[in-house]
Amino acid sequence: MDFHSKNNMYSYTNREADTAWKKKIKELIDIDSIHQAADIGCGGGIYCKALADIGIPSVSGIDYSKPILKGAGKYCSSYTNISFQLGYADNTGLEPDSTDLILSRALIHHIKDLGSVFAEAYRVLKSDGCYLIQDRTLDDCLLEGSNEHIRGYFFEAFPRLKIFEKERRHSGGVIKLSLQQAGFKRIEKHSLWEIRKTYKNKQALLDEIQSRTGRSILHELSDAELSSLVNYIDQSISDTEKIVEKDRWTLFNAVK
Repeated sequence: MDFHSKNNMYSYTNREADTAWKKKIKELIDIDSIHQAADIGCGGGIYCKALADIGIPSVSGIDYSKPILKGAGKYCSSYTNISFQLGYADNTGLEPDSTDLILSRALIHHIKDLGSVFAEAYRVLKSDGCYLIQDRTLDDCLLEGSNEHIRGYFFEAFPRLKIFEKERRHSGGVIKLSLQQAGFKRIEKHSLWEIRKTYKNKQALLDEIQSRTGRSILHELSDAELSSLVNYIDQSISDTEKIVEKDRWTLFNAVK
């Protein structure tokens, strides 16, 4: 996926964060102690908005794509306590010891050198600040396909995508070790089933898959392959009134 293309400006602004996600964050983090949060790799700002919604007074969104940041700014335009700036996961531009909470959601599978990214998070966080990493491990990705876990059908229809995922997904052990090497302590691991989106019917789901919206892995398929995948999913899932799509995630909560 070309994250710098203007065509993808709104690719990650088409939904709201799940209430289960907000509940889980409140369980893991003492929200009252958080004054400043940063969402590194913020994409379209969905989770910047979610952090503000659960009561964090000031949220900074960092991303390396100017078009996607522009879309995020429009998506969060009604929130005066959310700001955005251009930056990189290993060079955010944030001041040292300036942030109480860092969120990196669906970021690290795009990163090969976890050490430099985790070192930057450690630099930016205040003492006792929390670093919350949310990403899918390979085990999360390769669960069987169903009406809820649509992602599973991607790998059933195109097994070569499993190789793609194996190359970019970090194991839980590697993530924990890299966090320890960066200096983090009290590293906890949690699982979360998060509603990705609720569709009014099967056709609405199929239309979104056909558009590749918010699904970078689908850019690994040709247009013909994507149409084949849409047909495969159409035949695999029942035609219910509405479809609630979920993804399983792994959460790491580490303290500086």
